Amino acid sequence: MPTIGERFKRSWNAFMGRDPTSSRTYSAYNYAYGMRPDRFSLHGTNAKTIVASIYNRIAVDCAQIDIRHVRLDSMFGNYKETINSSLNECLSLNANMDQTGKALIQDAVMSMFDEGCVAILPTDTTTTPTVSDSYQIDKIRVGRIVQWYPDSVRIEAYNELTGKKQEIVMLKKNVCIVENPFYATMNSPNSILQRLKRLLVQIDRTNEQNSSDKIDLIIQLPYQTKSQVRQEQAAKRLRDIESQLMGSKYGIAYIDATERVTQLNRSIENNLWSQATDLTNQLYNQLGLTEAIFNGKANEQEMLNYYNRTIEPILTAITLEMERKWLSRTARTQLQAIRFFRDPFKLVPVNDLAEVADKFTRNEIMTSNEFRAVIGMKPSKSKNADQLVNSNNVTYGTQTRRQEEEPPEEMETDNQLQDE
Repeated sequence: MPTIGERFKRSWNAFMGRDPTSSRTYSAYNYAYGMRPDRFSLHGTNAKTIVASIYNRIAVDCAQIDIRHVRLDSMFGNYKETINSSLNECLSLNANMDQTGKALIQDAVMSMFDEGCVAILPTDTTTTPTVSDSYQIDKIRVGRIVQWYPDSVRIEAYNELTGKKQEIVMLKKNVCIVENPFYATMNSPNSILQRLKRLLVQIDRTNEQNSSDKIDLIIQLPYQTKSQVRQEQAAKRLRDIESQLMGSKYGIAYIDATERVTQLNRSIENNLWSQATDLTNQLYNQLGLTEAIFNGKANEQEMLNYYNRTIEPILTAITLEMERKWLSRTARTQLQAIRFFRDPFKLVPVNDLAEVADKFTRNEIMTSNEFRAVIGMKPSKSKNADQLVNSNNVTYGTQTRRQEEEPPEEMETDNQLQDE
């Protein structure tokens, strides 16, 4: 285990390419912003349509699931314990100076949906990643891939040392490059989501034209306007009507009895809305979404389908890429891994918790104190509360009551009599 001095001496920053503590001569007040400069912002089209709400809903749900640096058992490869490492702290608590671990995952999912592919890069490590694979990650950032090279990528990321976004080139083996699992549905040029976005832009443009300040009138004059003189008379008549409308308090004008007015700004029937509805339904079906998920009325089966079809593929892509890039072969042979864990009791109603608690404790799946922690209660001080036992077992219950009823003095007396 390196000492604190050796750790600072070997520490490495992605933007500086060297020890970040050796040349910190900048002032903290060189740059100031009215908004957070590191905050991710969607592209203009995505931010103005229903797409933004879909992105945000899925990203928030992904961020609510815990991602941990764990150790697996050697027999079945199941979860054994959580490793208290700097990487686990980044994923669970403190990703960088500006983001928590959950905020980092939300940022990564939003960027992945918007760009189609996102880079999650280690900005601060204990040693230089290009020299050795044995390094610890202290800070993580989400970046946008600007250019692709055979063995590296150019990434635009926020540099907390300067307060600005800048581009850096890093090797692919050190950067988690996560592609959207739903790329064919969301980011492909002819995908359903892209078609829906283009259709929504057309609808917005039509609505803007219909809600403009133009009246769109055609005035039929009682004479022909083919000659130059008649055209000048028609233009003069048009200016007269415009001046009446502009000068009137309530926008009222008069016309001659022989003149006729035709209004053109009536809504024209089209199938844009029906097409948008059909594409939205197709998008929901392919992403495993429903209207009930957005308005909070989804039942347990709908939420289970949503987590299995939508959330799990996204988190699997993120965790597998982190495990592949940030855990060395030696660490993987030591059964280290990165896994995500969803709380299955969040969807259970309060009325059903008692029945669930009875089944889990009676079948020796969870102890009483483990289930008390789930519902936010203090652990019990009873000796049996931390043991996997079946409370309905008569033999066990008799032995437990007998041990609790017999005082220590009598037990010592019986032992003495037996010795004599």
